[in-house]
Amino acid sequence: MAGELRVALEIGPNGKQVVAVAPDWPGLARGAKTADAAIERIRAYVPRYAPIAMEAGIAESFAPNPGIVVVDQYPGVGSTDFWGITFAFSRFDQQAMTQDELDRELTLIRGCWAFFDDVRSRVSAEMARGPRGGGRNRDQIVRHTFVSELDMAKKVGLRWTQERHPSEMELAEYRDAYCATIRAYHAEGKTARKWPLRYLIRHTAFHTLDHAWEMEDKDLTASRT
Repeated sequence: MAGELRVALEIGPNGKQVVAVAPDWPGLARGAKTADAAIERIRAYVPRYAPIAMEAGIAESFAPNPGIVVVDQYPGVGSTDFWGITFAFSRFDQQAMTQDELDRELTLIRGCWAFFDDVRSRVSAEMARGPRGGGRNRDQIVRHTFVSELDMAKKVGLRWTQERHPSEMELAEYRDAYCATIRAYHAEGKTARKWPLRYLIRHTAFHTLDHAWEMEDKDLTASRT
């Protein structure tokens, strides 16, 4: 409903972390030590997700200050507790998608990619030091994000051999191929190995945004002006 953000809570098996996942908005997921904290954290990231909804052309359905409605709780896995990010399937992930739903999800993942590319183009090459990422610079984060995504793409049979980071044209070709392959799997009723296609899409989107936001948070541009 307009003005609401549906959230599913992924509970770590040892209760160390809870991840709030927005099933209607691939990529929007934040973790914390308690359910309440995870809900507040995802609420805080709503404005940061707004550019993705705008890029996808559906900003009018993305509430800028939504009420949070918890619609599911489901068990996480060890990685949920260890990393504080989503690694398990919710009941929403396992629901079949209509063609319109698939189109919407793929449009949003393209919005995530466009946002990532924009962030990459405007942040500093060096990144602020911190506990996360082992002190990686911008290009290392970009490379890590792309290589990790290639591993996800293998789950739908897409193998993209790339020794270096792709050019803009090559990146566009790869992303077109990734979406086309997901569409083909959907048409055949196939899963991404053990992953539901919804989960593959949202996990790809999440990883993209997580590192885009990391680059924004570690950007040193402002400190040098």
